[in-house]
Amino acid sequence: MKHPICPKCGGERVVKSGIVKERQRYQCKKCSYYFTVNKIGKQIDNYYVIKALQLYIEGVSYREIERILGISHVSVMNWVKKYHIKAPTNNEYRPTYQVLSHPELIEFLQDKSNTSGAGMMITELGDKYMVIRWERFRE
Repeated sequence: MKHPICPKCGGERVVKSGIVKERQRYQCKKCSYYFTVNKIGKQIDNYYVIKALQLYIEGVSYREIERILGISHVSVMNWVKKYHIKAPTNNEYRPTYQVLSHPELIEFLQDKSNTSGAGMMITELGDKYMVIRWERFRE
């Protein structure tokens, strides 16, 4: 494993020197400076964070968002909590969604029965498109 560079003098001769607050502590052999390094974790592109939150607001469940975007439903739940997102409660409308390629989207939009009688939103998902429709519950 490669050790970090000293933030004080830029020295490369660094040795481990214990653990402080669950983070590895290092000592520079050149200037004797002690420092810790933040954990570098996996970070998800903000594009997917925004898409996940948009889908949540539109009424798509955590598990469905996981299947659509390939991002853990737990991550989505954590973002909802972090950004204090509240999904509107709605008993009159129900969202349905489809993921389509560009040719499929054009074909979908040309059929007038798909574009009438419901609200609709189209959003990009990489090289695909997601169509979310809201239809009234019929009893």
